[in-house]
Amino acid sequence: MNVREIMTTTVKSCAPGTGLADVARMMVEEDCGEIPVCDGGDRPIGVVTDRDIVCRVVAKGNNPLQLAAGDCMSSPVVTVAPETTIEECTRLMEQYQVRRLPVVGQDGRCCGIVAQADLVRKLPRETSAQTISRVSEPNVFASSVGGR
Repeated sequence: MNVREIMTTTVKSCAPGTGLADVARMMVEEDCGEIPVCDGGDRPIGVVTDRDIVCRVVAKGNNPLQLAAGDCMSSPVVTVAPETTIEECTRLMEQYQVRRLPVVGQDGRCCGIVAQADLVRKLPRETSAQTISRVSEPNVFASSVGGR
């Protein structure tokens, strides 16, 4: 099985200059917790998660209404291709402790996203439970911009 078989193909993305209020509205509209941040050619350069907004902006006393996606995005972004095996995809999620991975086509453009929820719906319970457990281990990396 590969990522193409389980990924979500309708993905909203934003530019680095998109206001965080607009990013948060996209999350609400799409019922998701991550928005890829793409360059002018739709190539992912980072992601903004709901956790990024809370930990990197609000918890540090900054006003999210005055900041943009580029101010708190996680970068560099870890991506997978549609042909990536599920085993490799879950390994990357575990290694980088991320719950979602943007999917990029051969042209480098964002063409989907694969999330833990996709794994739970499509994989055996044991495999998805193991991935969720490893991704959910305590991690201070997620609270600092750019891994700093």
